[in-house]
Amino acid sequence: MSPPRKRADVLLVERGLFESRARARAAIEAGLVTADDKQVSKPSETIAEDAVIQAEPAHPYVSRGGVKLAGALERYPIEIEDHVCLDVGASTGGFTEVLLANGASLVFAIDVGSSQLHGSLRDHPRIVSMEETDIRSYEGKRLPARPDVVVIDVSFISLKAVLPVALSLAAASMSLLALIKPQFEADRKHNKKGIIRDTAVHREICDDIAAFAASLGCTDIEIFPSPITGGDGNIEFFLGARRG
Repeated sequence: MSPPRKRADVLLVERGLFESRARARAAIEAGLVTADDKQVSKPSETIAEDAVIQAEPAHPYVSRGGVKLAGALERYPIEIEDHVCLDVGASTGGFTEVLLANGASLVFAIDVGSSQLHGSLRDHPRIVSMEETDIRSYEGKRLPARPDVVVIDVSFISLKAVLPVALSLAAASMSLLALIKPQFEADRKHNKKGIIRDTAVHREICDDIAAFAASLGCTDIEIFPSPITGGDGNIEFFLGARRG
């Protein structure tokens, strides 16, 4: 009788090779997992429970967000060392982790969710975790220190809804890297099953966001593709900008 089989991503977590199915999927999709010397081609592939599995992590960060921001910093370098930073939509902390690795003196990590920040970051002395916080509730308010660097990664809301408040909290002279997710910016007629494939729609959205950032006083504006797609396969872009 053949041994029982399980989904690859599930088995990897059960074996203790990865702490979550998301990280297991990332490694599989990067071609870094083999079972009995054969490459595992997709997370849903079933493999024998007694298979000899070899796996390497797809990236060193707590989430794929770290890969995105690290790549964006190579394309649009900004000074982070010894600066106060604001991470809007911190979630697991991928962006925050990259900011710390680049020498941030303090990171305000804001997210509407709760208990999402990775355990390795939760009690970090240079992180002020602000969970269950909608950045829009800070309109007209101030943080204990004004950030010199703002990074943004939000979902299910337009970037235009959070950018004005985020910039109002920042120092007069600041740098920005914000993720543009077309599926949350496009009209419904362009949003088929949550995936935006039309490059003309991408261009229209990016141009609109760039113009909006300029209207808020941003300069040195650049729009460029994220180094990896979103988890749902959507092509994403970064807005890089400065002020002051």
